[in-house]
Amino acid sequence: MRLEGLEVFVIGTPPPGWGGRYWIIVRLTTECGITGYGEVYASAVGPQAMVAVIRDVFERYLQGENPENVERMFRRAYSSGFTQRPDPTVIGAFSGLEIACWDILGKARDRPVWALLGGLMNERIRAYTYLYPLPHHEKAAFWTSPEMNAESALAALEQGFTAIKLDPAGPYTMRGGHQPGMRDIDLCDQILSAVRAAIGNRADILLGTHGQFTPAGAIRLGAAMERHQPLWFEEPVPPDDIPGMAEVARAVRIPVATGERLSTKAEFGAVLRAGAASILQPALGRAGGIWEVKKIAAIAEVFGAQLAPHLYAGPVEWAANIHLAASIPNLLMIECIGTGGDFHLPLIGHSLQVRNGFVIPPDRPGLGISFDEDLARANTYDGEMLHLQMQDAPCDYVDGNNFEGGAARE
Repeated sequence: MRLEGLEVFVIGTPPPGWGGRYWIIVRLTTECGITGYGEVYASAVGPQAMVAVIRDVFERYLQGENPENVERMFRRAYSSGFTQRPDPTVIGAFSGLEIACWDILGKARDRPVWALLGGLMNERIRAYTYLYPLPHHEKAAFWTSPEMNAESALAALEQGFTAIKLDPAGPYTMRGGHQPGMRDIDLCDQILSAVRAAIGNRADILLGTHGQFTPAGAIRLGAAMERHQPLWFEEPVPPDDIPGMAEVARAVRIPVATGERLSTKAEFGAVLRAGAASILQPALGRAGGIWEVKKIAAIAEVFGAQLAPHLYAGPVEWAANIHLAASIPNLLMIECIGTGGDFHLPLIGHSLQVRNGFVIPPDRPGLGISFDEDLARANTYDGEMLHLQMQDAPCDYVDGNNFEGGAARE
């Protein structure tokens, strides 16, 4: 069995674009006709440039190889250009291709991917979702409205979720860490107060920040939020500031989570050694693929850390997350787009779903999904923007800030 063919789908997401502006899905085909799907998470270059990177990585390191040889192919890509260090673009391309290899292997053996990773550890996988505007909400006002966030939180609980995430501290700026304004701290407190009052102790609150603060700024915000007992404080400082994140972890009585922008065990290992986080959030389409994240989970277990695989992408990465989560003992939960995503689910024939706040690992071969190539081709993305864009403007200390919650399209 040898890898022979590659097709790349760049899929534009219909409004409102939850999960990002587009998704990059790859299909690998073996010489004996078995196909497998994978997903490349958000890249730092434009979609067409990323397609060229994916093709280059495939042709250099995977084409003609046995898909069983995941370790060998990873070492080739990791060493690309005499680097032997994490490169999020190259490793991102490899990650999607690697996921497709596991889909092929499961289909070839008529077993789900989790069965090839050590078997079933978790028969039900706890899920969480971001809070999104409800149909009757004014979307532009939602992100700074305590009342709307509380209403959305109650709706999530009615769907069975036992954890919900929100990011009320804005802004999502390319300028790096900053000190939050007092009005940002106050708004964050108002929103968490309203959500906690609405849901009581029926669900955990997950506080996201997307690396927006300096260590001192994150400590100020975290100290003010401690009374709401969030389960985690996500990326309180930029992801490359590991010493700063460790400073926050020591100073704030909220567990620190990080990982959606990290790649390979090298970066996750540095976080663990520094004591910077106790919850890791790898994105399997960027971190190195299923096998590399399985290694990250094993390392985290030694440090008493848990995994909560990240998802702000499409349904193929979601499927990979589910199989990885099914196989590890130190799972906390997985991220989902609502109960599966209004566009995610049709794209995989509703073959995976969140029910009553949990996902049941599929028992079908491979990733267990039915990918709709016709629907993918009907929604080809041909724009120039990135999956997500960071704003150029700095923190607004006069008129306040408004994080748009990852909304990519109107």
